[in-house]
Amino acid sequence: MSARRLVVGLLLAASAAAAAAAEDVRLKDLGRFLGWRENMLVGYGIVTGLAGTGDTPRSRATRQALSNLLQQFDLVVPQDQMANRNVAAVMLTATLPPSSSVGDRLDVAVSSIGDARSLAGGTLLMAPMQGPDRKVYALAQGPVSVGGYRFDANGNLAQKNTPTAGIVGAGATVEAPVAAQVLDPGGGLNFVLKDADAVTAERIAERINAMPGVGRAVARDAAVVHIELPPGTGAVNAVLARLEQLRVAPDRRARVVVNERTGTVVAGGDVRISAVSIAHGDLRVSVSTEFTASQPSQIGIAGSGVRSLTLANSKLSVEEGRQQVAASFDDGTVADLVQALHKLKVGTRDIIAILQSIKSAGALYADLIVQ
Repeated sequence: MSARRLVVGLLLAASAAAAAAAEDVRLKDLGRFLGWRENMLVGYGIVTGLAGTGDTPRSRATRQALSNLLQQFDLVVPQDQMANRNVAAVMLTATLPPSSSVGDRLDVAVSSIGDARSLAGGTLLMAPMQGPDRKVYALAQGPVSVGGYRFDANGNLAQKNTPTAGIVGAGATVEAPVAAQVLDPGGGLNFVLKDADAVTAERIAERINAMPGVGRAVARDAAVVHIELPPGTGAVNAVLARLEQLRVAPDRRARVVVNERTGTVVAGGDVRISAVSIAHGDLRVSVSTEFTASQPSQIGIAGSGVRSLTLANSKLSVEEGRQQVAASFDDGTVADLVQALHKLKVGTRDIIAILQSIKSAGALYADLIVQ
């Protein structure tokens, strides 16, 4: 009997340990190291080969850009003679990874800035892409893929999605290498949390200090954990790899998110509410309209300007229906409350209104976020 109890105890301890481990999250999923970030690139280009859906001659910027482009090939064409609609001026955007080498490929987003109707079937000509420092980091070129269309003829229009925006898959080539600088001037690391939380920051510092050969960590505030590397640390990438695999149980803030447009309610299973009584009523307003026609008394004798008159008589009635919900709940969670309201056949939008009222009454111990 004692052996059986021992086995049961070991199983319960193992399950509790597994549940605790399941709550742990990798450090790389909780934030990033300061200096390790993506970089934005932007550029201006021309898309050619459009089937008459490009910019109109009213777009002076497109005509000037096309004229400047042809001059590079020893073709001098005045701007006033650029009257075709097979060209469109576009803006280009791309994201440069924190560490990039020459020759890496990037996806390029293309969007029209003129009055083009569609970019379908077009080809982006070689265009430079600059960073915030006005330095060229990549060159973009290639066919534009548009997930939509637009066709019109004789006043009839058929359109799907947004044909004036597209993408050039792997259309940009990195020309300047980029290396992330994760070490601060003192030779240390700074870990920045995605969601600032003092408890989580302290837990991260404690777990790092328990790792041998990494250094000393101090939580500067709720958002940054500073790590002092040991003297002579050469392989910084190896240290980063060890730190990113470190698992920490983050402290969660109680939140309830409601979306009134879609009727969605998302809440943690442990969000608490105190004892509360709910009475949710219904108010119905109905409007009925009755149409009658007023005819002239002598239709045959009346003049040519006399016409029948239609009269509308509207009646407004307000009915305060019976209460839909009248219930009391003991201390519990939001999940228990929502489940109980569903059993009472309460709709999702009514549940949202009830949660907002509970929050106003001070019985909901969580942040209520309405989207």
